[in-house]
Amino acid sequence: MSLSRREGVDIRPTLLRVLTDLYVQAPSHTTDEEQQFVELASRLIDQVDDATRAAVRARLSIYPQTPGTIAIQLGIHSQAHEPAPLARPIAQPQSEPARVTATPVDDESAAPSAAPLLMLPNDAAQISEMFFTADSSKRAAILFHLADAPLKAASRIPAPRVAQAIQILEMAAFAVDTESFALELADALILPTRIATQVIDDRGGEPLACALKALGMSSAAFQRVLLFLNPEVGASVSTVYRLSRLYDQMSERAALVMLAAWRGATVPAARAKYRPLLHDDDRQRTRASQPQARSDTQQRSNDAPSRTNVRRVSDD
Repeated sequence: MSLSRREGVDIRPTLLRVLTDLYVQAPSHTTDEEQQFVELASRLIDQVDDATRAAVRARLSIYPQTPGTIAIQLGIHSQAHEPAPLARPIAQPQSEPARVTATPVDDESAAPSAAPLLMLPNDAAQISEMFFTADSSKRAAILFHLADAPLKAASRIPAPRVAQAIQILEMAAFAVDTESFALELADALILPTRIATQVIDDRGGEPLACALKALGMSSAAFQRVLLFLNPEVGASVSTVYRLSRLYDQMSERAALVMLAAWRGATVPAARAKYRPLLHDDDRQRTRASQPQARSDTQQRSNDAPSRTNVRRVSDD
């Protein structure tokens, strides 16, 4: 509303960002809500700048409930909006295994064709919060979408550091030493300890699978960690089976994008994302500092005559 009252200010990019942020905050929407979002967003997408369109595309590409019309308009991969065939229940027979394949590690063509976008701290924090607050099925869908999301992934951990970290993590898991496990995981992935602890303590297990996939741990080693690190998870055959299937089907790129989101979410913001700058900011700062300067000068001037009077008395 404030921006709309200023002449020469285009509020359409801000409006599209706000609409998108509000839309992805809810896990599901009614038909009327979806129709209203499509009507508003479809008009604005063609009227905003490329940077705003790219930011909205990145946000909606990992949202499971993105309307198909908007996905086509933004050029989001069509497979990203099909039901993610990850972590099927145990009761269902294993069928059509060839339909789900992990993204090859060294295949550069698997990455999005557009230039990847570097996540800002605010965007990374929203993606991280969306992942941690979602249920198991939504988390699997988010990880599936991240493989095609136009977001910049974190760099792979060097192989020597990976080998050392995996050995330490397995030993800590066998000893059920979650504190040492969290410290080593945080150091290997360059994460704050509180994020590593949140990943380990999560009851669903998807954040731990994502973190170890980003590290480069093998599937067999991950299963051993599941069985020993958390006795409650290790005692549940269905949970171990579900997370093992998710780990095998998760792409390394998806895990590295989520790692980048966790890192970006912890970057302290030194200033607001959009800081208003007025034409008289410098003048106001000068006015605020002047009273103190005058008081110091006045104090020195008051002290000077007293010293002069003392000298005259002594001279007399």
